[in-house]
Amino acid sequence: MTDQSAPTKTISDFEAKLDKADKAVAQFAADDRTPIAVVRQFLRRNPTAIPALVLLFSVLMFGLVADNFLKVSTLSLVLQQVTVVGVIAIAQTAIILTAGIDLSVGAILVLSSFVIGKLAVYAGVPAPLAILVGMGAGAAMGAINGLLVTVVRLPPFIVTLGTLNVFNALKLWFTGSESIRADDISAKANFLNLFGNEFQLFGARFTFGALAMIMLALFAWYLLNRTPWGRHVHAVGDDPDAALLSGIQVNRTLLSVYAFAGLVCGFGAWIAIGRVGSISPIGFETANLDSITATVIGGTSLFGGRASIAGSVLGALIVGTFNTGLALAGVDDYWQIFATGVLTIVAVAIDQWLRRASQ
Repeated sequence: MTDQSAPTKTISDFEAKLDKADKAVAQFAADDRTPIAVVRQFLRRNPTAIPALVLLFSVLMFGLVADNFLKVSTLSLVLQQVTVVGVIAIAQTAIILTAGIDLSVGAILVLSSFVIGKLAVYAGVPAPLAILVGMGAGAAMGAINGLLVTVVRLPPFIVTLGTLNVFNALKLWFTGSESIRADDISAKANFLNLFGNEFQLFGARFTFGALAMIMLALFAWYLLNRTPWGRHVHAVGDDPDAALLSGIQVNRTLLSVYAFAGLVCGFGAWIAIGRVGSISPIGFETANLDSITATVIGGTSLFGGRASIAGSVLGALIVGTFNTGLALAGVDDYWQIFATGVLTIVAVAIDQWLRRASQ
């Protein structure tokens, strides 16, 4: 005999499972309205909010514990000190947005600065033309990274780790391990020092380099958030397979991002010359890691798809604020490095927490 109760039992089981699923959805919706979930969603939609709050808190904290920290001159000095790192962090942000990383940005900057200096100071090339050639050299080095990532299909970490050594070796060969002195630059190509010149605003002294960093950040923000190219970059970083299916040329977009980052580093080379006044083959040796630190602290996700240009600049300012504040408070140098490491770990932990908000 056929068991007539089997279909009824199957239907009952299905209804029970459906009811359980409905309760789970309802519970999820209720959990999604908790204060912590609301804060998490807000921070995920506004990645710049975290570094802005951290910067404000750190300024207030060091204003209480360190004498003279809240002076306008001190705060403007912090901005001047992080100018070069802030510019490189903008380049790094574009790379990390695509779920990549560039360990060679500092080497590109220094090598580009020597191209500019050698042409303008020793070869007699007009300074504006030498700057354009140096920026082109930076873009070319970035494009080499992009070609190795897209055509040879090597991991960005391995590619840029290798080109870091290649560009450093080329730098030593090209310069003969000799610096270009500040006196020679001032005498033969003083235009290179443009971004080191200062102006006063509200009683504080700022350099044109700091102003250039802010203008560059605005330009990069516009490119990444208000242009089709920027939307393609976000799509590639979020999901390259989906971007490819939607008709985006993924390899071409990645190549353009690395070339853009190299171009920004070439521009940063000009700013660095003005900031230091001379060009040294051992200058900005920590710029690679400093740019990653600023970018991560600024709210850019190491997994791609979410970035904040303003946050990266704020991240550089946070590191500069901690270093200056701790120095004024009489804290040893190694604790400044310790604080930077802690900030980086906390930033990555927050990024992981925010990623779980969308899962």
